[in-house]
Amino acid sequence: MSRTPIRVLVADDQRVVREGLTMVLGLLPDVEVVGVAADGSEAVALAAELAPDVVLMDLRMPRCDGVEATRLLRERVPGAKVVVLTTYSDDRSVLDALRAGARGYLTKDSGGEEIHQALRRVLDDQAAIDPAVQHHLIDALAGAGGDQPPRPPTTPPRFPAGLTPREAEVLTLIAGGLSNGEIAEHLVVSEGTVKSHINRLLAKTGARDRAQAVAFAYRHGLV
Repeated sequence: MSRTPIRVLVADDQRVVREGLTMVLGLLPDVEVVGVAADGSEAVALAAELAPDVVLMDLRMPRCDGVEATRLLRERVPGAKVVVLTTYSDDRSVLDALRAGARGYLTKDSGGEEIHQALRRVLDDQAAIDPAVQHHLIDALAGAGGDQPPRPPTTPPRFPAGLTPREAEVLTLIAGGLSNGEIAEHLVVSEGTVKSHINRLLAKTGARDRAQAVAFAYRHGLV
């Protein structure tokens, strides 16, 4: 028996991202994209009209950003779960989004399988936090405790060759001698997702194989 489709609303100010996500989500089993929004205000209005199960929310958008839109959704459309999908993985962004009511937080280099798992988790009332940003959440919570003064906003780390945080993490694991299967187990993703990350990081670093990628990692201080 087939599952009831997960009704998803995509909110991102970049058209190419909206179209790319819509295409990826359309390939996932039991997922239906019911609408797309170019900013937070439009996302809140469409969610009230379309009643999606999940809103995939970017953080940095004009007029109304993802954090404020998430707060408004919690008030006006409480049945919609919010999963943040963004390039920002710093501790302030993670904490602000979760405090606003987001149930999941993924970076934009997440694969289709990872997004699908996150959708299912939040619908089961579980949190879905990308392992690449979990340490930011821990740091943010630690900094918010006790009598410590508020922490200043942090700048997302910059990696060489335009690597994303997840690609840099995969490269570090490769340099540590892990196989694709071991990396997949460590990151709780499929081997296919790991291979996709590796193909992208090889292209970005100009490496022909894993050995050259490891050399790149050492030259740039990633290990």
